[in-house]
Amino acid sequence: MSDALPASPHLYLIDGSGYIFRAYHKLPPMTDPQGTPVNAVYGFTTMVWKLILDLHDAEHPTHLAVILDAGRETFRNAIYPAYKANRPEPPEDLRPQFALIRDAVRAFDAPCIEMPGFEADDIIASYAQAARAAGWQVTIVSADKDLMQLVEPGVELLDTLNNRRLGEAAVIEKFGVPPDKVIEVQALMGDAVDNVPGVPGIGPKGAAELIQTYGDLETLLARLDEIKQPKRRENLEANAALARISKQLVTLKRDVPLPEPLDALTIRKPPADRLAAFFDKHGFRSLKAKLGDVPAAPAVPPPRTRSAPTPTNA
Repeated sequence: MSDALPASPHLYLIDGSGYIFRAYHKLPPMTDPQGTPVNAVYGFTTMVWKLILDLHDAEHPTHLAVILDAGRETFRNAIYPAYKANRPEPPEDLRPQFALIRDAVRAFDAPCIEMPGFEADDIIASYAQAARAAGWQVTIVSADKDLMQLVEPGVELLDTLNNRRLGEAAVIEKFGVPPDKVIEVQALMGDAVDNVPGVPGIGPKGAAELIQTYGDLETLLARLDEIKQPKRRENLEANAALARISKQLVTLKRDVPLPEPLDALTIRKPPADRLAAFFDKHGFRSLKAKLGDVPAAPAVPPPRTRSAPTPTNA
C-alpha cells in the first residue's frame, strides 16, 4: 500500500439514505440494551465501517461526507404537490433509528450533512459540482439511478452492493443515453416510485428512442408533427406540460449552498474511544472487537491554486 500523496483531492459522497433503507431491509429486527430498535443502525454502521476500511486499503480518499435527507418536504413539492405522495411513511421501528444513525456518523468523526427543503441528491450534486470546479475527483457511493445524471469525467458512482463502479457506459446501459441526456429520458418516462408523471404510454425504451432522435425534450415537443405514431403524438401533445414539470422534478440542483466547505470534509482517523462508547451503548460487540483495525487518516495533498466557487441558491 503506497503512502504517496494522490495527484488531487478525492471526495467520497455517501448516499446515507440509500444505506439506511438497505440496512433496514437486510437485517432482522434487533434492539439495543435500552430496548430501542437498532437493526438499521447496526447495518448502516457496519457498511460505513467496511467502506472506510476498503477505501483505506484501496485508494486513499482524502475527503468524505455522509449525505442524508432532512425530511420529506422539499422545493419539488411546491412545483408538483403530488411528488412522492404515494410513498409510505417509514416503518414504525425505523423512525427512532434515524437519530441514532446520525450519532453513528458523528462517532466516526465524519461530516453528516443534510439541509431542509432539499433532497440528499441535490446536496450530493452541489458538492460534486463544487469539487469538480476545484479540480477534485468525486466518487458518489450509491447505485441510485437518479444520481446517474451527475456522471462525467472525474465523477463516478460506486455500487458497494455489487462492488461495481458506474461510469458513462453503465449510464448508457441503464437509460440508453449518456449522462447529460438522462433527465430528458426521465422527463418522458416518469417515475412511479417518486410519483413523477412523465408522459402516459412512454416507457424507458420509447423515451430513449425519442431522445436519441431529437436530442432533448423541447426539440421533441417542437417537432411533434414528425412523430409517425398518432397515439404517441397525441399523448405528447396532451401531456407536454406534465413532461416539462417532470423534467424540473428529476433535475438535481447543483447550486445548493454548501452547509460545510469542501475543506471541512477532510477525512480524519475515526476516534476509537468515541466508537467504543457508541458500540457499548448499543450492544455492537462484534464491531467493538474490530477497533484495532481503525485506519490512520490519509495524507491530504497540498492545496491547489483553483478553489471551489461558493454556490448560491437559484
